[in-house]
Amino acid sequence: MTYQKTIKTDFTLEGIGLHSGKNVRVHFVPRGDNQGITFQRVDKRALPILTNIGAISDANFATIIGTNGTSISTTEHLLAALVGLGIDNILIEVDGPEIPILDGSSKIFVDALLKAGIKELTSEKAFVEVANPVTVKEDDRWIALYPYDGLKVTFSIDYPHPLIGKQRLSLNITPETFSKEIAFARTFGFKKDLDTFYANGLAQGGSLKNAIVLDEKEVINPEGLRAADEFVRHKILDLLGDMALLGHPLRGHIVAHKSGHALHHKLVFSLMEQKDRWAYKSTAGLFGLPSNLVPATA
Repeated sequence: MTYQKTIKTDFTLEGIGLHSGKNVRVHFVPRGDNQGITFQRVDKRALPILTNIGAISDANFATIIGTNGTSISTTEHLLAALVGLGIDNILIEVDGPEIPILDGSSKIFVDALLKAGIKELTSEKAFVEVANPVTVKEDDRWIALYPYDGLKVTFSIDYPHPLIGKQRLSLNITPETFSKEIAFARTFGFKKDLDTFYANGLAQGGSLKNAIVLDEKEVINPEGLRAADEFVRHKILDLLGDMALLGHPLRGHIVAHKSGHALHHKLVFSLMEQKDRWAYKSTAGLFGLPSNLVPATA
């Protein structure tokens, strides 16, 4: 039997938002059974945002969640850390519009969460278990879900850049494999696109300290890459963060090709809309209808 998890002690992280350029403090607070992953904007009078399909707000080069006009951007790297470590219940208090980018990966979040300690709770963990395949497509990009006893991701990318090209990685996701194989992988972008980002109010806090930047031939970060296939590893990281929007951990095999946040969100909606494609289960059997797979504000 698998039980729900939270953290043992609270802690705070602080850093720059990638797109807003604003300094933001994030306070992490343990929560009890069946509370879910909840965000709270403490810089304004706003209702909590429970992470589920009802919280999806936008996908403008990041996963943005929000309710009642209040949003929090760039949640995917933090959510990936929580999914990767199997944390089900936590309150995340944010004093700004965006989760800090830190080093552009999930590593600092993972290290801080592990330092705070992972606590097992008393209630059984419930999973969204894929029963029948689901696929969504846009042009040559697609993402699919298949039944699987556990959580597995297979991701392929294809960029017309000599340092990236075609990359593919398939990995069973556990707290150990996520921490070792995925958490360190940083977000990336191309120098030629920076002026467009700036003109559209994006990447205001971006730098070589929090993103891989490539010119026409190579990485311009002086330290280089953390792995030759860091690019596809980061795409898996983003995908895992977006799967937190199911509201419960996923049991299935995700196979993706050139997908991004918007397509990930479409997959979440498509799965939830097709009731014959999934079941709400524990490791022991079926649960009733999950309460936090519907929109909620508290």
